[in-house]
Amino acid sequence: MHHVRRSLRCALLLSVFASVPAWADDVSGRWHGQVEAISAHGDTTGRGDAIVRRLDALGIAWKREAFERDGQAGENLVADLGGPDKAPLLLIGAHYDKVAIGHGATDNASGVAAVLELAQALKAKPLEHHRVQVVFWDLEEKGLLGAHAWVATAGREQPALYVNFDVFGWGDTLWMMAPDSGTPFVAALRAASGTEKLGFAPGDKYPPTDHLAFLKAGWPAVSFSLVGGDEIDPILAVFGGGKPAQVPKVMQVIHSERDTTAELDASRVDDALRVVEQGLRAWDHQNAH
Repeated sequence: MHHVRRSLRCALLLSVFASVPAWADDVSGRWHGQVEAISAHGDTTGRGDAIVRRLDALGIAWKREAFERDGQAGENLVADLGGPDKAPLLLIGAHYDKVAIGHGATDNASGVAAVLELAQALKAKPLEHHRVQVVFWDLEEKGLLGAHAWVATAGREQPALYVNFDVFGWGDTLWMMAPDSGTPFVAALRAASGTEKLGFAPGDKYPPTDHLAFLKAGWPAVSFSLVGGDEIDPILAVFGGGKPAQVPKVMQVIHSERDTTAELDASRVDDALRVVEQGLRAWDHQNAH
């Protein structure tokens, strides 16, 4: 029976992957252009305006959601892609604020641009069993304040899953924060990564970012980065207080004057986004209600 169930699951995943249209247009070029448009602005307002211009161009409804948290005021941007009436919610997000130094291209215009690409794909071909919203968080760099404020809002709908993107700028490996690496969702992503010949590294060790606001509330969440596979262990070492022999590129770029579009490499961005989209479509079928 185990082999039969496994065969059926594989057949389902293959059928889901086959139904996903190829990203034949210039995804990487569009992604890079969007990163440039966002990171051209040093202020959060200008970065947000670049995001909503793209949402308007895609015909996606959005709203500003002001908040106050820990004595600081910010503004999250929330966009609704729609979906089946009364279906559970899939939430996808990335922070759009930056630290004072640098242009915030890698951290985190790259993640925002990835979410915008997924929004375009999921609007063109909606999920069958979930509604979808995308959110762009403010004040992540001040302590995940935008995400925490969103989760803490009275009456807020708990999503079936929150999917976060932070640092999606180069490399050959899709790095995933997954509290449980043995789920069907992770299996679908692993299969899709194999098809795309893209590295895939799921695990529960990951730098702090907006997914933590959801996990601390007991809400399901995962997070994605696109980096070099050889960077992951040194990144974790740095966040653990260690001093790796070779400082990974991420730690040399983010929160520095080097955080510009010059450091980006879009060569595997379209492959990585295709993997995530296929994984989400498989997840949508696996969690049909």
